[in-house]
Amino acid sequence: MDTAGPKITCCESVRDFFTSAKFLIYMGHALSTWGDRMWNFAVAVFLVELYGNSLLLTAVYGLVVAGSVLLLGAIIGDWVDRNPRLKVAQTSLIVQNCCVIVCGILLMVVFQFKDQLASLYNGWILTTCYILVITIANIANLASTATSITIQRDWVVVVAGQDSSKLADMNATVRIIDQLTNILAPMLVGQIMSFGSHYIGCGFISGWNLCSMCLEYALLWKVYQKTPALAVKAGQKEQDQELKQLSTQKELENGQSPEESSQPLMNETSVVVKPDSPKQSGCCYQVAEPVRTFKTGWVAYYNQNIFFAGMSLAFLYMTVLGFDCITTGYAYMQGLNGSVLSLLMGASAVSGICGTVAFTWVRKKCGLIRTGFISGVAQLSCLMLCVVSVFAPGSPFDLSVSPFQDLYTHLIGNQSPLPEGDHSLTSVLTSDSLSVNATAAPAQELPPLQSYMSVSLLFAGVIAARVGLWSFDLTVTQLIQENVIESERGVINGVQNSMNYLLDLLHFIMVILAPNPEAFGLLVIISVSFVAMGHIMYFRFAFKSLGSRLFLCCSPEQKAEAVDSPSLPTTV
Repeated sequence: MDTAGPKITCCESVRDFFTSAKFLIYMGHALSTWGDRMWNFAVAVFLVELYGNSLLLTAVYGLVVAGSVLLLGAIIGDWVDRNPRLKVAQTSLIVQNCCVIVCGILLMVVFQFKDQLASLYNGWILTTCYILVITIANIANLASTATSITIQRDWVVVVAGQDSSKLADMNATVRIIDQLTNILAPMLVGQIMSFGSHYIGCGFISGWNLCSMCLEYALLWKVYQKTPALAVKAGQKEQDQELKQLSTQKELENGQSPEESSQPLMNETSVVVKPDSPKQSGCCYQVAEPVRTFKTGWVAYYNQNIFFAGMSLAFLYMTVLGFDCITTGYAYMQGLNGSVLSLLMGASAVSGICGTVAFTWVRKKCGLIRTGFISGVAQLSCLMLCVVSVFAPGSPFDLSVSPFQDLYTHLIGNQSPLPEGDHSLTSVLTSDSLSVNATAAPAQELPPLQSYMSVSLLFAGVIAARVGLWSFDLTVTQLIQENVIESERGVINGVQNSMNYLLDLLHFIMVILAPNPEAFGLLVIISVSFVAMGHIMYFRFAFKSLGSRLFLCCSPEQKAEAVDSPSLPTTV
């Protein structure tokens, strides 16, 4: 009997974990991010393939996505705040997946009948299809932004309750899921497109999103049932109380008791709401509503006590020191092949996972705000290797070459997509040598490097800095979760996403203005400068919050106080 007891208890604990709201959120997030990563990888490949191995459509899509989130981030967040949690999660889930499904079907039609569509109305039908694909894909991204805000920034906080340690563990687990899906999902869809075709890839992604949507919908409903606190929202609760008071007052004036007409009053809530004034119900007022929401959201963001912490995170997006197409193109020019790049990307993901694990450990030892300070110092120290790489042997850095020379050359017109001797970032990225389905060798061999020391130091710094980067990202994320009031979580996180996209857009503009490899070292120095400015902003926030205690190690008696939210300033 004694030996059977612990076994049953263990089985029950395992069962409780796999049926808990926390695990169901992990499962739903894994399905959602897996579909997002597959689609984000595939849509870029599809657009390149459709437009003759050119990055034009991909660049337009990226610009539309960044501009849309930049302009609509606050409005999306305000919509999240104003509506019930379940309605927001279900609506954004359905809109996102349906848009991806429709977009996948449209791409299948284009791939199957591209020649016929190009011959109709001088190619305008095909151009319309391109516009529809980019528009629908952009709507899917906006819906994905809403899903991310409501699940990762709101539902996770409610499920964790008032337990700051549990919230930190959930944030770290969600980020580990992001890292893993960011590697595995593109690998899967890439293999399907390589051994099958783009047509099959579109069909697979559409089918995946259809099945995933049903499973995610069921998981959201289960989480909502298991967490009663999700049914109560701060802003709506205050509004319901106000309506109830107004309804009770109306009943007393009519000589009715609340018990006699409680049910009818629930159906007449629209009657007791104060009607809009003629000015507020006018057409011009309604048209200007999104502009007012945009302004109100940004003002609210500025007035938050975590304003400088949020800005510090946004400044980290203004960098070329990440594993995106910019870094990949530069690595290709430095002589690294695809196999080496894939290994480096894997090492970067492992480094990021280490950063998420380190975040939970350091936070327990030093507290949340100190963890951000330590993470920032670690990231900036590692990025010093990137600065050293600019002046190391093998670096193409040359200030005597104008950074705008290649831009001017392209503006006056080149007949060849990759002219002889032209090895700029933009040329390399648009060449057939980086096409996904290209099998032939590049037409122009890049000159061999005399030394790989520079590129080795560059990627060593980038990979090592991921530990501090992801730990810092989790720190700021939890600071926003814990210090923004519930009724403003959506709009504040929407503005934060807008800020992130703005700085990310600026870094692409920076590369467009100086695309030649001789200027990449200058871009590295500018990137590290922006990262340093971001961490200076965080230092100001941390010092204003903790004062001189920021530099003191926590004693065992102070750990509990340090882990919880410290005293934060009420104003910026």
